[in-house]
Amino acid sequence: MSVMDLVSYQDALASYDPVMGLEVHVELGTRTKMFCGCATTFGAPPNSQVCPTCLGMPGSLPVVNAVAVESAIRIGLALNCEIAERCRFARKNYFYPDMPKNYQISQYDEPIAFNGYLDVEVDGGTFRVEIERAHMEEDTGKSTHVGGATGRIHGAEHSLLDYNRAGIPLIEIVTKPIEGAGARAPEVARAYVAELRELIRALGVSEARMELGQMRCDANLSLRPLGTTRFGTRSETKNVNSLRSVERAVRFEIQRHATVLGEGGTIVQETRHFHEDDGTTTPGRVKEEAEDYRYFPEPDLVPVAPARAYVEELRGTLPEPPRERRQRLQAEWGASDHEMRSAHNAGAVELIVATVEAGARPDAARKWWMGELARRANEDGVELSELAITPVQVARVATLVAEGSLNDKLARQVIEGVLAGEGDPDTVVEARGLKVVSDEGALGAAVDEAIAANPGVADKIRGGKVAAAGALVGAVMKATRGQADAARVKELILQRLGVSG
Repeated sequence: MSVMDLVSYQDALASYDPVMGLEVHVELGTRTKMFCGCATTFGAPPNSQVCPTCLGMPGSLPVVNAVAVESAIRIGLALNCEIAERCRFARKNYFYPDMPKNYQISQYDEPIAFNGYLDVEVDGGTFRVEIERAHMEEDTGKSTHVGGATGRIHGAEHSLLDYNRAGIPLIEIVTKPIEGAGARAPEVARAYVAELRELIRALGVSEARMELGQMRCDANLSLRPLGTTRFGTRSETKNVNSLRSVERAVRFEIQRHATVLGEGGTIVQETRHFHEDDGTTTPGRVKEEAEDYRYFPEPDLVPVAPARAYVEELRGTLPEPPRERRQRLQAEWGASDHEMRSAHNAGAVELIVATVEAGARPDAARKWWMGELARRANEDGVELSELAITPVQVARVATLVAEGSLNDKLARQVIEGVLAGEGDPDTVVEARGLKVVSDEGALGAAVDEAIAANPGVADKIRGGKVAAAGALVGAVMKATRGQADAARVKELILQRLGVSG
């Protein structure tokens, strides 16, 4: 079903009320796996970080990673959750080729953290997302399907399995049903995942890089007719890996559900795949209920019972909450509510922080990330953090502008060169010959030529029409390929014509 086949978003919301549930998986940044001592280094050769335990060999026994438990508790505390005095692991039974044991060690009825909330900012207001649970589990391996047109198993000639990822510690954070968002549901979903990512990074338990799969969102969506309370049948869009895609997936599913229901059809409870290219989803598999997984307590692991004193000790290690930090930064930067909200919604706050730490003024850092770079990210359909430019490089561009070596027009060309892979800002400036013409003799000559070529304009300026100087400034800028300081050019023009600015 393409976007063109759907009812409009406005028509969908005129008849139905969306209800969401978001499940976010976070890969913890531990040195070793959840239940064995294998390394977790990203990008290692396939199947080079495995052992009998994470390969599910007979006779191997799991041992819980203490750092992963500590990280889970800290995440739970930061999400305002209750921390269980006693919890246990369970076996979740299902077969996939990338599940070496044919079951996943997870937590079912006794999670380590439960009953919390996270407040997010949407449209200048605050929306509370309630947390059902945060539980520990292990990741699966990775399948690569070769020979097909889509990269999925259907139509592939063969599949390759890499078990390096099998057993990496995961925290799954599950919301309670999110009701009352209405037309803002896609924005609420994006804001929640963005705030959660910021919180995870602040805790230092994961880099939470969605493009690398370190943080993935499963978005559940159902519709119910306006004025009713019974939940509709839900679909689950799996493994959405960017903030923009979370918002797009929820919006598409709202329209798809409304279209199916409006035509008298029924929604199938299933998993779905999100397609970045056109923003649509397609069916995956019929979704099992919990009982289909045949959960039972993991017999090889004892319960986890964190002491209350230990939990309170970990509470003392929590960083400044992201919302409070943004408020502090806003005051330090002198930014307006709108400017800070825009930066947060664009995922630019940490980029601006890093750019300021690299030597740029806050207003300059914000200007480039929220201006030229935001425009480029929007054109390319990517997150700001995915652009091929670093905060250090943006800070260097800002410094060159502050020094007078570049004007804004030239700075945009430098950024273009950096994004194109031509090197760092100084290399691009040198290679493209982009420095501002600051030689007074060269500027004076260009000004004299512009005055001589435009005597009528010069007479108007002498007669008191100072605004006419813009035409001569434009002529000089054209002659210098935009590499002159426009303000200095105007000063020289008025000086040559004996007019006070």
